[in-house]
Amino acid sequence: MRRLPPLAAVRVFEAAARHENFTSAASELGMTQAAVSYQIKLLEERLGAPLFRREKRRVVLTDAGRRAAPQITRAFDAIDQAFGAIRADDEGVLTVSTSNTFANTWLAWRLGSFQMHHPEMAVRLSTSDALADFITDDVDIAIRAGLGGWEGAHEELLVPIDFTPMCSPGFMRRHGPLSPADLLHVPQISPHDPWWPFWLREAGVDIPEGPPRPGVRLDSQAHEGHAAMAGQGVAMLTPFFWRNDLAEGRLVRPFDQVSTRGYAYWLVYPEARRGIAKIKRFREWLLAELARDLPSPV
Repeated sequence: MRRLPPLAAVRVFEAAARHENFTSAASELGMTQAAVSYQIKLLEERLGAPLFRREKRRVVLTDAGRRAAPQITRAFDAIDQAFGAIRADDEGVLTVSTSNTFANTWLAWRLGSFQMHHPEMAVRLSTSDALADFITDDVDIAIRAGLGGWEGAHEELLVPIDFTPMCSPGFMRRHGPLSPADLLHVPQISPHDPWWPFWLREAGVDIPEGPPRPGVRLDSQAHEGHAAMAGQGVAMLTPFFWRNDLAEGRLVRPFDQVSTRGYAYWLVYPEARRGIAKIKRFREWLLAELARDLPSPV
């Protein structure tokens, strides 16, 4: 069992011994000179030996202090190196957690740009629709879908989640023109999705009672959009994620109506890590990239 004196007092002694000046030690440590003097006094009382001689306007190490100081400094250097290696590893890898949809329809297409701007940093993208835990999952920053309000986390609104039916041009030619009520009879992709009845009711469609219609059930909007492009049915999709496919004619929107349930994508990270350099760099890059893609406010 180690018989260590209070480490706060040892830290003060190490700085005071290097400077042989309590005022300089206080400035380095962000303390008052009185607080430095108090910590040195506690340490001397604990050891039962003086470490400094107080002379006019200065302090001088005693023999005991001179014997201890180099070893204490080497010990602190070793501690700093040990934690420095951890800091370097931590700064060298950024782990981003996000949903399959956000990763596959937007982020994965642009992440190389961040890597090019920060070649010293490795980026690991963790995709899952489960909520990442910043402690147990080794995640630095997350892009989450929801209403916000995650305890202990700083969050910033990124992209509102709205939705409207989309299909392939070929599907539209085979089944169109479509009215909202026709969507009850054509193949739906993921008909269990609660967005379907929400959009249909806002469009004035009476929805029959009973379980959702049978149909292809997929686990993310990313898969649903590609199934729609393949002509498998109509999918309820967020226009932001599919704007390039709409512009290039791989998808069409049969209706102007766009609905929302108030959900959004949020940038989320632990409140205590707001000042971490790699998190700040990723946040700045992400917001700049989104600003280029999001429609300008009218």
